[in-house]
Amino acid sequence: MGCAMIKAIIFDLDNTLTDFVKVKENSIEAAIDAMIDAGMTLPRSEIRRKIFDIYEKKGIEHQRVFDHFLQQELGHIDHKKLAAAIVAYRRARDSALVLYPHVHMTLVELVKRGIKLAVVTDAASLQAWLRLCYLQLHHVFDHVVTYEDTGEYKPNPAPFLRALSLLGVAPQETLMVGDWPERDMVGAGKLGITTVFARYGDTFETVHSGADYEVTDIIQLIGVVDKMNDTSASAGPEEANA
Repeated sequence: MGCAMIKAIIFDLDNTLTDFVKVKENSIEAAIDAMIDAGMTLPRSEIRRKIFDIYEKKGIEHQRVFDHFLQQELGHIDHKKLAAAIVAYRRARDSALVLYPHVHMTLVELVKRGIKLAVVTDAASLQAWLRLCYLQLHHVFDHVVTYEDTGEYKPNPAPFLRALSLLGVAPQETLMVGDWPERDMVGAGKLGITTVFARYGDTFETVHSGADYEVTDIIQLIGVVDKMNDTSASAGPEEANA
């Protein structure tokens, strides 16, 4: 970690700002129930396994998973079952998509400190913006870099470099906050960006994150910034020495 003032923070989106895994699982479960209610006769556990097999092959952001599943199982798309699944999925998703505690408060405090904010996500552009708009964060961030902006996934340096360029800051003036050590911490760290592991969003039971700092609540990020910028250390975070 250098001595430069922190001028910008890059955030991952899913499992850093919002609990995406929980939302996805709840939405899929609701869609399965709806398809069964609409006449699908396969056992619940088998439907779930086959849907997640499709996600495994096509990617977790695949937008036509239910079409694919119905075509695979029935040989055609039953639009009654498809509509039931889509409506149930969207209702469950929209009711479950919420920010982690203290996210909004933390972002407001960072903006007050003059910190520029960006998102770097592996999600597709439309899906990332839909989540940000639903969470009412689309006006908070100066820039949003998605997979489609560079054609590269983290930890490739391209998304991080794109964010740094848009923000007009050097790596040493930047923090990266994320939940995935191999993508967020490694990718940013190799460029000299100070890394902050969002342990509260960890879904991998990570023991050693390799990050410069770790936070168990996003509000601790304010303490990291104040400490590094030497303005106040009163709300210091849990610190992990990589």
